[in-house]
Order: sequence, then C-alpha cells, then structure tokens
Amino acid sequence: MGIFSKLFKQPEPDMEKSRANAEKMRQLFDSRVENGENYRIIFGYTEDVSRYNYGFVHGSKTKIGNLIVGWDEKNLAIAAVPTVPDLSACGDAVYYRRSEIFKAYRNKYPTDAFIIYPDKKGYIGINAYDWLDDEKLYVYVSQEEELKDFTEFFVNSFATK
Repeated sequence: MGIFSKLFKQPEPDMEKSRANAEKMRQLFDSRVENGENYRIIFGYTEDVSRYNYGFVHGSKTKIGNLIVGWDEKNLAIAAVPTVPDLSACGDAVYYRRSEIFKAYRNKYPTDAFIIYPDKKGYIGINAYDWLDDEKLYVYVSQEEELKDFTEFFVNSFATK
C-alpha cells in the first residue's frame, strides 16, 4: 500500500496561505457588513450558466462569482459580500434574514448548494466546499470546520420546512 498511497495522494492545502486569506476575508467582510464581527464567515461562490445555440454549435458558458458568506446565529441572518479570487476588492453586502425570505433549502443534486429565494422572482445559490485548488477562479482557503458549522446552521435554522 505504501507505493500506491504515494502515487494517488490528493493535494493538500497550504495552511499558511489559507490562514492569510481567511484574515483578508474577515477584513473585507467587516468593512462591508455592519456588526460584521458578530458573523462567522466562509468562502462560497455562485454560478451563472448561460446557454447558446448557433445552428450546429450548442453549448453553455459558466460565470463564477466569489462570495464571502457570513452567518449570524443569534439574529438568523446571512450576508453575502461579492469578492474576487485574490481578495483585492469586494462589493456591497446583500442580506438575507430568515424572517424576510420566501424560501430556502439545501440542494444536494447536481451540486451541494444552499438556495435562498428572497422573494418569488429571484434567488441565490451559494456553493461552498472545504477547499478548492484553483486560485484563478476561487478564493484559496481551507474551511472544513466552518463549512460543517454553516451547513448545520443553514439546515437547522434557515431552511424553510
């Protein structure tokens, strides 16, 4: 087994780089969210898939949007702050309060995503993983424990029944 375990070893995150990015995420989040220190945070992303059909050519194109997602267990709120993979900038926060949403649920197929409908017209799908090894598209951060805690919060406190 020794040879095979070395041949098929999965990549592991650089924890120093991950911690530095987690600190940058915290600074950006706190700069955009009132009382941001009351929120726990994770990295998430959203996808926008557009389809095209040019006669014989069919396909789709996916746009990735990076998010710093925070959750406040006491106030049952989620805040999403758009950012870029290198964490050099961020946009304004969008808030989702449990008492103000139309519907929310965890979608396990085809990808594991947290879906929130703030009203009957629009929605946001937040995808989150413990670590993604593609710094061109995603924020480089390891967040296994945080993801577990966010999932538990979302399913138990935020998802509509």
